[in-house]
Amino acid sequence: MRDEVPIHNDLPADEVSADKVSAEEALLIARGIASAVSFDGQLTGVQASLLAEVIEAVLDVRPDLDSFEPLDAAALAQALAGRPEEFRRRVVHIMVLAELILRPIPPEVARRVAAYADALDANDQFVRIARRYAQGAFGLAWIDLHRNGFAEHWEMARMDQLKTNVKLEDQLALGVVDQQLAEVWNSFQDLPPGTLGRVVWDMYRGRGFALPGTVGGASAYLAQHDFVHVLADYGTNLTGELETFSLIGRADPDPKGFAWPATLIGLFDTGYVESAGFFNADIKERRLDGSAMHVRVADALRRGRSLCDRLRTDLLDFDFHQYTGLPIAEARAAIGFAPKSERALEAGSPGTFDEAGMTQFQLDYAASLNA
Repeated sequence: MRDEVPIHNDLPADEVSADKVSAEEALLIARGIASAVSFDGQLTGVQASLLAEVIEAVLDVRPDLDSFEPLDAAALAQALAGRPEEFRRRVVHIMVLAELILRPIPPEVARRVAAYADALDANDQFVRIARRYAQGAFGLAWIDLHRNGFAEHWEMARMDQLKTNVKLEDQLALGVVDQQLAEVWNSFQDLPPGTLGRVVWDMYRGRGFALPGTVGGASAYLAQHDFVHVLADYGTNLTGELETFSLIGRADPDPKGFAWPATLIGLFDTGYVESAGFFNADIKERRLDGSAMHVRVADALRRGRSLCDRLRTDLLDFDFHQYTGLPIAEARAAIGFAPKSERALEAGSPGTFDEAGMTQFQLDYAASLNA
């Protein structure tokens, strides 16, 4: 019954205010980030563009990074001394993000980011991962990324919410046969048109995706992100995946959620990651070289931040199945998905069912259904 579906209320203000900063503080943080990731005192054009968008999305102030007054690690640490560890780690992750789009990463930049992380007492594993990339140790970096990002996610996932009996260590694999899960997802076709479950099923059918739990289909854990595609209205091509996993990563109250955008950037922009088991690298073009994608990724982070404040739950461990019978607009409102910004729409962020949000294979398959 619809009235049995839990509606998530906003958390009390004192529980979500840890990342609220003044405009002055935000600009100070921006200077520190830019100082940490610059090379010979300068940011690349791509770095400056991406950082401006991301900092505005998560700190609500747009910095001018064409020129900036350097701020050393000690000064930044002093400015953030009263902030909780989660906040300081997220600041460091913005630095790492600006590292990861460099190919190659200059060792000098990797060392400096590590020094800033040390000063902030926020030297988590993503700093080491970036340093391994700078050293060319891609294989070791992937091992670190896997252990310090993904592993803890699926070990903590709850089987009842994911509707599966498959062992959690198999949840990142493709094509895991799981009859219980397949039956649940196949039942979505019987829901009324326009409901969350039916829209997800329509997406699967229209693109030729194998249902979760069947040969070639996603595991229960990975299938969670398909609910996010539909609820966030993101495409299923590679740029849509960047948006989707940027939102998922920032929505996670544990900063380790940064593993998701870090991995997708490695897969689809720099080639630092060859395969993640569910995606293979595709770097025919640099997808984060253009300012439009900077706007889109930053907006995904903004939306993820809003969900983090509201839910304080990893979206890949969230029970979307409670909402599958709701009309999609009601499901979005109940869970708390903020709409895309006007700037993201102007930058070309396509919806789930827009042709611009589909790969050529998906377009060809959709056309074959109408042939």
